[in-house]
Amino acid sequence: MAKVTRDDVARLAGTSTAVVSYVINNGPRPVAASTRERVLAAIKELGYRPDRVAQAMASQRTDLIGLIVPDARQPFFAEMAHAVEQAAAERGKMVLVGNSDYVDEREVHYLRAFLGMRVSGLVLISSGPSEHAAAEIDVWDARVVLLHRRPEAVNDVAVVVDDIGGAQLATRHLLDHGHAYVACLGGMDSTPESGDPVTDHVTGWRRAMAEAGIDTEGRLFQCAYNRYDAYRVALRLLSGPDRPPALVCATDDQAIGVLRAARELRIDVPGELAVAGFDDVKEAALTDPPLTTVASDREALAHAAVDLAVGEAHGGPVERVRQFPVTLKIRRSCGCQPDSSDVPAGHRVARA
Repeated sequence: MAKVTRDDVARLAGTSTAVVSYVINNGPRPVAASTRERVLAAIKELGYRPDRVAQAMASQRTDLIGLIVPDARQPFFAEMAHAVEQAAAERGKMVLVGNSDYVDEREVHYLRAFLGMRVSGLVLISSGPSEHAAAEIDVWDARVVLLHRRPEAVNDVAVVVDDIGGAQLATRHLLDHGHAYVACLGGMDSTPESGDPVTDHVTGWRRAMAEAGIDTEGRLFQCAYNRYDAYRVALRLLSGPDRPPALVCATDDQAIGVLRAARELRIDVPGELAVAGFDDVKEAALTDPPLTTVASDREALAHAAVDLAVGEAHGGPVERVRQFPVTLKIRRSCGCQPDSSDVPAGHRVARA
């Protein structure tokens, strides 16, 4: 059976192939409603399917967006990927997702694969990117948006949240409960020294402690970002002689591991240990007790990243770094009741 072409659709609909293209691609020129109906009817009757590969070769772009995440198992990245996919769908784009698993070589593999598919743009959630990844981006001259990580190069385009301010906010709030100090569950030796959200969370914690005149020496503990490693770290930390009275975690996943360890050790949260996290994953509202955490507008972040990735940012020159504010979502793990009103003025809080 001969392959149905765009010419066949145009002949049956009584239009030009250009009009058929406008209907299929929803632009760039408007098509009268009656003409559009004829074209769609012809497409249905003939069973026509656009050749996306040929379109990509002709236009040098596809309706695809590449998204690379460092760990698809972590709730924050899963929720971020879902938000990006939703934002892309609103713009008629599809998302290809790759999981780098924090491995530079795998990140480069997905970069090369996605850019070779001529994606419209690429959103990169990365712990780097590595020198090899940066070189790959330069070779392809690709439109890449960093999401969740502050860029080191001034020319990089990024969408981030106020990570330092958010960690300061959470630490101050725990200190305002009267704790002698707040310990911090941070990142690993491999965590980048600048630009990384976890590094910024540790910086925010240090600043809040310094503002309060409290020493941080010996109160920062290394931990991978996931709940499983955090659970093991917390078992050692909380069963030791120097158990902290309060703990701010660089991620909600870490905080969930801490809550599990505290329950196993029969440590009352928040009576004996106050805990706060960062990210406001959906699961944070379902922990026992519900987790106080730093929240951001995930949908707004995703929409901004997609707009920049596909070149649809409007309103003058492109902002190289778009920073979104954060909110402290108050739940019971910090010692507050959901309806309490004893949070100091000036804090950006939301009660849940």
